[in-house]
Amino acid sequence: MSEADEDLQAQGSHEEQESVESASRPSSGDDAEVEVDQAAQEQARQTKQERAKTLQASLLALVERVEGVRAEHDKLEGENKFLQSYIGDLMSTSKIISAGAAKGKGGRAK
Repeated sequence: MSEADEDLQAQGSHEEQESVESASRPSSGDDAEVEVDQAAQEQARQTKQERAKTLQASLLALVERVEGVRAEHDKLEGENKFLQSYIGDLMSTSKIISAGAAKGKGGRAK
């Protein structure tokens, strides 16, 4: 290769590098687009954060409600067991009294 060919080849690669660099650097019109894109991305990020906070707050409210309902359920379940036991005891007492009364009536009739 001659010196002239080498110079042309070197100059061509230098021009290619400059064009790649200038393409990667935004021009003044591109600066405005980049700023608009960044502002839009920031707005989208803030919107997502606000939505996440809202969802977290509603989830927390639901958890608190579930805990309240669970506590009420446990209380009612305990009361129900107590009433079932009480009714069962009354039924047993009633049968005993009825059986005793029936035997007492049968003994006097003889």
